[in-house]
Amino acid sequence: MTDFKTELEKTGVLIYTNKGVSMMPLLRQDRDVMVIHHKTDNFKKNDAVLFIRDNGQYILHRIRKVLDNDKYYIIGDNCVRGEVVNKSQIIGILSKVKRDKKTVDLSDFSYKLYVLLVPIRRFFFLHFRFGMYVLRRIYHKLKRIVKNTLGY
Repeated sequence: MTDFKTELEKTGVLIYTNKGVSMMPLLRQDRDVMVIHHKTDNFKKNDAVLFIRDNGQYILHRIRKVLDNDKYYIIGDNCVRGEVVNKSQIIGILSKVKRDKKTVDLSDFSYKLYVLLVPIRRFFFLHFRFGMYVLRRIYHKLKRIVKNTLGY
């Protein structure tokens, strides 16, 4: 089997089923199909790009910030931490998502609205997780106090 980079260079398009959860809820693992087109320049903020990590792993994440010297800060929609990627590592750009029986074009208004809500979603997700952590700690401490005082 040819690798993604070779396929993109040869045919100009890669159609592949999503693996992983880093781009949820946009892409659902083993259910949604990505249509990625070969592109190596003119990337902008909010583009979902396919890049190759130094270890050879292919990753599809979103550009959150364009940095100097052909570098980008990239993070998955469902991730807490991002990474800096060189322009030379990027091999393609997500253009469509096939979900169930619908095709979502990334130029549609609904997708653009989704992209605007990603940072807000991440903010609430992080705070919800932290809140749940604090509540669990309080619950276990109270449980221990009740056990020690009442003998349960």
